[in-house]
Amino acid sequence: MVVLNRIYTKTGDDGTTALSTGERRPKHDLRIEAYGTVDETNSVIGVARLSVAADFPELDRMLGRIQNDLFDLGADLATPEGVELKWQPLRISAAQVARLEADIDGLNADLEPLRSFVLPGGSVAAAQLHVARTVARRAERLTVHLAKDTAEPVNGEAIRYLNRLSDLLFVAARWVNDRGKADVLWVPGQNR
Repeated sequence: MVVLNRIYTKTGDDGTTALSTGERRPKHDLRIEAYGTVDETNSVIGVARLSVAADFPELDRMLGRIQNDLFDLGADLATPEGVELKWQPLRISAAQVARLEADIDGLNADLEPLRSFVLPGGSVAAAQLHVARTVARRAERLTVHLAKDTAEPVNGEAIRYLNRLSDLLFVAARWVNDRGKADVLWVPGQNR
């Protein structure tokens, strides 16, 4: 159980922060950037939920589960693999990735195949889901970059989760756009 009775500790005043292992890292460290961007993804999903909750309660519940998973993912990234620990670290699991895949398939079943790329928009909810998608993609890029460093092992399921998450957010944006009928499609060279 997490207990936060003091919000400021002043320990980060020197430009460092602690991993879950207690190791201090600069706040610009790639691992910190990765899980910080996961946190940012969680926040923009929270904003998107405000637009979907009333009209799409099943999607709102799905996004709520994802927000909880993103805290798991942040904990996973804040605990480097291969470190000797006295506790079992929280890791993203294959089951969490499979749940995203099932959710994607469920939403996508209602959509017609795409014949063009989609511009972010159509509705406020769709635009907010597209913003969440792009932030999730950035979190994925940072996590993949981190994983390329052999001294910074990363759970492969964490990378798969982020990859599926951005796919889910794309499909969800189309789904809230009247099942894709209100999508704004890219017209190549339209403004030449």
